[in-house]
Amino acid sequence: MVSKESKSNFALLRNKVLSQGGKNYWRSVEEFVDAPEFAEFVSQEYPQHAEQWSDSFSRRNFIKIMGASLALAGLSGCVIQPAEKIVPYVRQPEELVPGKPLYYATAMTLGGVATGLLGCANEGRPTKIEGNPEHPGSEGATHVWAQAEILSMYDPDRSQKVMYRGEPRTWQTFTGELRGLIEESRQTGGAGIRFLSETVTSPTLIAQFQQIASELPNSRWYQYEPVSRDNANQGAKLAFGAPVNTVYNLERAERILTLDADIFGGTNVRYMRDYAKSRNVVREQGKGGAATRQMNRLYAIETGFSLTGAKADHHLGVKPSEYTEVVKAVAKALGVAGANSTYTNPWIDEMAKDLAANRGKSVVIVGDNQPPVVHALGHAINAALGSVGQTVTYTDPLSKFAEVPQIEGLRELVRDIDAGAVRMLVILGGNPVYTTPADLKLNKERMDKVQPMRVHLSQHFDETSELCHWHVNAKHFLEMWSDTRAYDGTVTITQPLIQPLYDGKSAHEIVQLFARENFEKKELDIIRDNWKSAGSPLAAGDFEKNWRKVIHDGFVPNSALPARTVTANTAFLSQPTPAMTGGGNLEFVIQHDPCVYDGRYTNNGWLQELPNPITKITWENVALVSPKTAADLGLNRGDDNSTGGVEGTAFINTKGGNLFSDLVEVTYQGGK
Repeated sequence: MVSKESKSNFALLRNKVLSQGGKNYWRSVEEFVDAPEFAEFVSQEYPQHAEQWSDSFSRRNFIKIMGASLALAGLSGCVIQPAEKIVPYVRQPEELVPGKPLYYATAMTLGGVATGLLGCANEGRPTKIEGNPEHPGSEGATHVWAQAEILSMYDPDRSQKVMYRGEPRTWQTFTGELRGLIEESRQTGGAGIRFLSETVTSPTLIAQFQQIASELPNSRWYQYEPVSRDNANQGAKLAFGAPVNTVYNLERAERILTLDADIFGGTNVRYMRDYAKSRNVVREQGKGGAATRQMNRLYAIETGFSLTGAKADHHLGVKPSEYTEVVKAVAKALGVAGANSTYTNPWIDEMAKDLAANRGKSVVIVGDNQPPVVHALGHAINAALGSVGQTVTYTDPLSKFAEVPQIEGLRELVRDIDAGAVRMLVILGGNPVYTTPADLKLNKERMDKVQPMRVHLSQHFDETSELCHWHVNAKHFLEMWSDTRAYDGTVTITQPLIQPLYDGKSAHEIVQLFARENFEKKELDIIRDNWKSAGSPLAAGDFEKNWRKVIHDGFVPNSALPARTVTANTAFLSQPTPAMTGGGNLEFVIQHDPCVYDGRYTNNGWLQELPNPITKITWENVALVSPKTAADLGLNRGDDNSTGGVEGTAFINTKGGNLFSDLVEVTYQGGK
């Protein structure tokens, strides 16, 4: 029982805490332990000598009341409950033993790249995800997003029904209306039909779209997501004349240079494992413990600060506006023909000597956010270091759309919408109304021009769903059949661990509705028939035996894309470097979040509460600035008089070395 004095003291303590302006971050309750209100509250709530009960309420009466309470609690269990029927197995699955988990090989795709997984299921319910130790893209490891997908599958906010303008409808009603419009469009070859998806590397889905293209030749398929490899593909075109997929072998690399590439904070867990292997110093047995190989060395040149930069043996921070000149200086120091730069730094000279001394055992990795010219320079540097064929190999792109940048495809789609040429827009996943750039925003005004049908397939009824006529609830990857490709092109099978919780649909089933025949084909049949067709590696010999082995292992053996011979051309160095836009003294670097990615995981509590690996901040989107920039802008001074070009309000100002920060509003090109 809380005393009146305790309540009063607690109210005083609460008022003191709430008097702080803005948001508060507590590291521990000890920050308020010196407050007299807090000390009085603790003494009232937790007396040091509890056995010396001075209250008039006797111990005997207390025991009597507690006994009655427990008796009444037991009596409540005798209340008649609604009848519940438990139906046993008519035929129990042979492999199912209560209490014993089952593991299934599957895969998830993020950014078009698959990670091989093992899904753990207990009594038919997925409970845990781990890496597939046999899969070449994971070797038993996972990233944070794969671990959190269990929570995404059980998310109670997932869409559960087919909706028409926010009202529930049946799947049959949707397919009937869609098929009617498709048949009308066949007369014009599907001229008004447009598809928009995220990055697709699924061989089966690509084959389905190829079939649609043959039957509806005037339809168009575009891919877009905010975190893409557009810059990498265009950089490869500068260097080689065509886009390629770059595969790094970090296990062989003894010297690694990352150019704004976060190899530890991305989706490729294979690179993390290979780096760790190369980092490990193997010692010979029986020879005094002498090391048999040299520990690798990591250099990082960054515009921000990433997990890779924190791990690097040597780190160099530069401004975004200087970055291209810095990389040109690296290329010049390593002997790339035609490379020249006005930037000088002894750090680069020493680093270049180290990489050159390890010719054939060095590698340069460029981050996806860097412009195409930096990617082209990275290819030229790797060629000069003799890394091609050793620590770097090239294959055909994973996606068939690598030739044309995703942003260009989106621009073409928006142009057609504005011209009134789109009658049907089918959006397969993603949330483009939220993620498209400001100048190409699929806002309400633009979406309303698409008539008579807009369709959105999504796991959540989000901003895009609100602007579409039809919303189709999507399956989670743990509920569906599909196929995809790993970082090296290895074909990977996605198989379900559970029946769809809400009878959702997949992109395969939506696209199949556009086929002239067999438009109601089931998802599993779509995948199987594609791999059963002539030319498939599984069609040679006993298909059923091969298929069962593939779904058991999780991937098609020996299906990695073959190495491709390319030669770097440095003619691009004679072209002028594109000038940076904007003015002023501040330079911005915008990157995807290491926890919620591009925003798609904002409803996942596990990832929202996962501390940022660098700042340890949770549940926030922060602007990181250097101490000098903060001083120039008048930030983090511990008062309410923050000045400068950014509006701010101090919300924490604690003594004793505790952190404080400012709430700022950043305005850039009309956006806040």
